Amino acid sequence: MICPQRRLGHVVLRVRSLAVSVPFYTQVLGLREVARLDGPERDIVGGELAFLSFGSNHHDLALLESPQVRPTGPADPLCAGLVHVALRIGDNIETLRAFHAHLRELGVALHHSRDHEVSQSLYLHDPDGLLIEVYVDADPALWAARPEAVATVRPLRVGWLN
Repeated sequence: MICPQRRLGHVVLRVRSLAVSVPFYTQVLGLREVARLDGPERDIVGGELAFLSFGSNHHDLALLESPQVRPTGPADPLCAGLVHVALRIGDNIETLRAFHAHLRELGVALHHSRDHEVSQSLYLHDPDGLLIEVYVDADPALWAARPEAVATVRPLRVGWLN
């Protein structure tokens, strides 16, 4: 059954330290911390929880602090699990250029960049090694006319970012 009101609500990521991860997600990625679950209720969810929003939803991302977890390593292609989290930051290449300059100013290294035809993306790691994609959408007419274009993966031309 197709329901036009369905959409992804939010993602919860397990992190080692909210003191390290919250500044990354707020200062580097531009989310805003809107709430914390840090009282006795945290025993229900297994740790302290920070809720983050881009502003149009009550929360888009939550971070669950679990100090005992190990940082992620390279993804094991034989194991199920999260590959990356993608955050849409706009709909034009100028926005991606500005974000790239922001990352350079903060000294945040890129893992790689990609042109997906329907979007252009930068990939970086969070403090726990999770791969984060930040992207801008291209003209929606591209994928409306050719839905298969979403399967495009090629390097993003460096000139687009400078």
